[in-house]
Amino acid sequence: LEEKASLCSGETAWSTKAITRLGIPSIFMTDGPHGLRKAEGFDFTNSVPSTCFPTASALASSWNPALAQKMGEALGSESQANDVQILLGPGVNMKRSPLGGRNFEYFSEDPVLAGKIAIGFINGVQSQGVGTSMKHFAANSQEAERMSNSSNVDERTLNEIYFPAFEMAVKEAQPWTVMCSYNKLNGTYASENSYLLNQMLKEKWGLQGFVVSDWGAVNERALGVGAGLHLEMPASGGFNDKKIVEAVKKGTLAEARLDEIVTDLLTITLKAKDSHKKGIVVDKVKHNELARQVSGECIVLLKNDNAILPLKSALKKIAIVGDFAKNPRYQGAGSSQVRPTQIVNALNELQKMAKGTQFSFSTGYNTAGETDDAKIAEAVQNAKNSELVIVFAGLPDSYESEGFDRNNMDLPAGHNKLISEVAKVNKNIVVVLMNGAAVSMPWKNDVAAIVEAYLGGQAGGGAIADVLTGKVNPSGKLSETFPAHLEDTPTAMDFPSKDGNANYGEGIFIGYRYYDKKKIEPNFPFGYGLSYTS
Repeated sequence: LEEKASLCSGETAWSTKAITRLGIPSIFMTDGPHGLRKAEGFDFTNSVPSTCFPTASALASSWNPALAQKMGEALGSESQANDVQILLGPGVNMKRSPLGGRNFEYFSEDPVLAGKIAIGFINGVQSQGVGTSMKHFAANSQEAERMSNSSNVDERTLNEIYFPAFEMAVKEAQPWTVMCSYNKLNGTYASENSYLLNQMLKEKWGLQGFVVSDWGAVNERALGVGAGLHLEMPASGGFNDKKIVEAVKKGTLAEARLDEIVTDLLTITLKAKDSHKKGIVVDKVKHNELARQVSGECIVLLKNDNAILPLKSALKKIAIVGDFAKNPRYQGAGSSQVRPTQIVNALNELQKMAKGTQFSFSTGYNTAGETDDAKIAEAVQNAKNSELVIVFAGLPDSYESEGFDRNNMDLPAGHNKLISEVAKVNKNIVVVLMNGAAVSMPWKNDVAAIVEAYLGGQAGGGAIADVLTGKVNPSGKLSETFPAHLEDTPTAMDFPSKDGNANYGEGIFIGYRYYDKKKIEPNFPFGYGLSYTS
């Protein structure tokens, strides 16, 4: 009984327990949806270098499940090379509001599109003998108070909006695991919600794999086992294993139910180990080329007055404005961040591809998105002396991340001011946006072209250059609404916001989990905020 209970929680931050006596191996799982982030413990600064592909909001804009599958195959190969058995992704939650801090990790506000892209991604990864963990189930559409809030949703809305992407992927791709979310659904934590985990996932949709908790999402462990939560991650120091044993001995949890849970766990664990391939070597150059191709197909041309794009070969002087041209924002902040094998920036690539053109560069703003009179003056002067200006703008890490929601849809004030000022002295303005979710564009009528590049991964700068020069056709299409005003969105009156009273933010820091006031080692990011279980 004790051994069976022990299999229901992790051994470390990322691995499961082994039982050598029975030949039961340990398997390793790690983030993330757009790149492998394998690290020891929670020291992510030392994660293994891996290809950073475009994030989910970008990938969905390709509207190309086959491309998602190709990307998944590459991620599966890199997982095999690093002895990772389960990749924690994709994220298929619906985007309830453009302010969702984690929107860059999710595909779309449309359940069918999200489901189709997820199917391609899952099939790609799992074709390489590596499992996926589709997340976060369910109705997890905000970061504000995500550890305790309850998503109260009627059954029709759940089945028409919040469930279909999960259902499609389970039925058509069979992810090896599904990850439950932190929040409650209609008052019951997802980690112990039998309607979610047993009735829908297992009985109705036919999930053959197991359910894993989001890291630190467990409330009452014995209730979770009964409801269908197979694996608690990360390790709880054996505390919750004892709760499972006690529940069986007391008769509040049937041992037959525990047997079902452990059988599902062992089925995937053994499958994962049997599928491991030794000697896989990743071709980093080819994977970077694929990342560039994927990013190129994700780019959306929002505006192109007078066919100003692609850039004409006759142009002799072009001003490049904005720090993102040199130091791109290419991925989101939080648990999905990976350490790229290289970073390609648009400025260097444009200079390589348009050798007959003279480029001048102005930084325009600092890493926080702030500008000053000197930076504006330099950019304006460069714009005056050039035939065309390409302004790179978007959202810094501090504006959108796991752990908090956005206050509004605005770009940093420095970015908006920069665009407005250069637009006063040059009518041929192309704005390239690097952001993970919808933004407002108060200057949209003052510029000739707008290119939505999203968070394009490590090779996104090259993909932007490919599109601007006409080497690649911008075939991407929006997978989410870009409202003119936040007030135009259905959730404007009630979505949590730091500008209102509902969203206080959780902060991003490393915490300890406590059980009965006793600190459990090792430390881990408990949902990017501390929580206590008594």
